[in-house]
Amino acid sequence: MEKTLKITGLVPAVFTPMHEDGSLNLAMAPVLVEHLLAQGASALYVNGSTGEGVSLTSSERTVVAEAYVHATGGRVPVIIQVGHNSLAEARALAAHAQAIGADAISATPPSYFKPGTLDALVDCMAQVSAGAHQLPFYYYHIPSVTGVDFDMVDFLTLAGVRLPTLAGIKYSKTSVYEMQSCLNFDGGRYSLLFGSDQMLLSALVAGVQGAVGSTYNYMMPIYQRIWRAYKAGDADEAQRLQGIAAELVRPTYRWGNPALKAMMNLIGLDCGPTRLPQITLTADEIEELRKTMDLLGFFEWM
Repeated sequence: MEKTLKITGLVPAVFTPMHEDGSLNLAMAPVLVEHLLAQGASALYVNGSTGEGVSLTSSERTVVAEAYVHATGGRVPVIIQVGHNSLAEARALAAHAQAIGADAISATPPSYFKPGTLDALVDCMAQVSAGAHQLPFYYYHIPSVTGVDFDMVDFLTLAGVRLPTLAGIKYSKTSVYEMQSCLNFDGGRYSLLFGSDQMLLSALVAGVQGAVGSTYNYMMPIYQRIWRAYKAGDADEAQRLQGIAAELVRPTYRWGNPALKAMMNLIGLDCGPTRLPQITLTADEIEELRKTMDLLGFFEWM
């Protein structure tokens, strides 16, 4: 591997902005980048679950990646998620990410025909990561969506031998005990990027140094305060703030990812609709969400 990278801090999993007809609204990418950098983002994660990467065509994914890399201009690292049910497509997306100057790649496993063994999973990731042999590779572990759920310590044991660019795991599962074992694996050799925003404090206590999340797009100030309080040794304040953050996330559970995208509209950064099969919230639903968040004090916090 020619390029090493240690991701730390809060990393927004960015949205893919769209026009009302569902076409890409790439002009919003620089606006979103400036907002996130001003809020203290330490890196950006592109074309992941939040970015609806699996609902985009491969050509759309390439132009979205280009838009974010260009708008960021090297100020913070950009990680491109390249996972695809077609390994050939995933490898091509990885090669493209390297060619445009991305700083790292990440990939979900195939999720229609799922890897049936750990060996098969590692073989899949070897094919993908080989497309960008100069870039650090983060396996994207999100079994609630992919249905692929092997022990990640076993994965690191095997993949550490067979994936020369393996940098770590984007760990989007709530099993903090397993994540902690991964952090301790081989003397702390690998980076774990925690992916459950509402449990950030638990991850910090376990030793995580970096986290990727959807709600960091519009709730960064409170998460930054959690981070600072914990690092300053003020456990009570960190716990209090994490409780508030968890309550602010709860109203979005009803609709899932579309509600997160709608939240951007509510802070004045309209990212447009979501792609089917995800629904787009109606105007009435967005207003209901706004009222609920207002009652919770969201707009005062942000």
